Amino acid sequence: MSPDPRSTLQDLRNRIRQIENGGGLSLRVLPFGQPEIDDQLPGGGLPLGAVHEVTDGGEGLPHIAAATLFVAGIVARTAGTVLWCLRTPDLYAPALAQVGLEPDRVVYAEAPDDRMLPLLVEEGLRHRGLSAVVGELSRLPMVASRRLQIAAEQSGVTAVLLRRWPQSAMAAVEFSQPTASTTRWRVSALPSTPLPAPGIGRPRWRVGLVRCRGGRAGEWEMEGCDATGRLGFPAQMAHRPATRQGQGGTGPSFAELRVGT
Repeated sequence: MSPDPRSTLQDLRNRIRQIENGGGLSLRVLPFGQPEIDDQLPGGGLPLGAVHEVTDGGEGLPHIAAATLFVAGIVARTAGTVLWCLRTPDLYAPALAQVGLEPDRVVYAEAPDDRMLPLLVEEGLRHRGLSAVVGELSRLPMVASRRLQIAAEQSGVTAVLLRRWPQSAMAAVEFSQPTASTTRWRVSALPSTPLPAPGIGRPRWRVGLVRCRGGRAGEWEMEGCDATGRLGFPAQMAHRPATRQGQGGTGPSFAELRVGT
C-alpha cells in the first residue's frame, strides 16, 4: 500500500521546520479543531512559540471587531496569562470573555506611543511565564519582526500581532510588506447566520490565511468564536468550498466589542 502523499508532504514540512529551528524539539501547535484549516498549517495547527499577524479585511467597526475577537479566541485557547499590549484602552473585557478569554487571565500594557509598542511586545515575549502576547501594531519593519520571532522561539511564548492602522488606506500597503512572521491572517465580518429568535444571529466571518511559512494559504467562511474560542463552519456551508463572493455584508453587532468603553 503506497503512503498517503499528504502525510508524506506534512512530514517533510515538519522536518524542514525543525531544521529552521536548529533541529530542536518537535513543533508545538495549537489546532483550530477544523481539519480544513489545520491541514493547511505546519504540524496540523497554529505553531506556538512563533509570531502571527492578524488584520481586518474591510472598512468599519464590525471588521475590526471580528479580527480582534479572532485574536482573542486564539490566545484564549492557550494555557496561562496573556499580555495584551495596546495603544489606546478601547477593549471591552466582557466581549473577550464571550470568546473564552476571561478578564483574570489578561494583563494590559498601554504604550505611550507607537514606537514603544514593539518594545513592550518583545519584553513580554522574554517572560516564559506568559502563554501569549498580543500586540496592536501598525508598522512592523522586518528587523523588528525578526527580533520578535527570535524572542518567541527562545521563550516558547506565542505572539499574535493585531495590525491596526489610523487610516484604512495604509492597510493594503503595510500588510503587504515582508515580515518574519510565521502566519498572516485577514478576518472580515459577514452577514450573521440566522437563529430561531427574531433579530438574533450567530456571528459569521471570512477567515483568510494569507501567508503560512511551511504551509498553504486558504480562505473559509466560518461562524465566529464560541465561548471556548473555537471557530465552526455554518451547517449549510460544511463540506462546501469557500468563495470570494458576498463581501459587501455586515457582520455581528458591534455590541460584542465596544470601542472606547
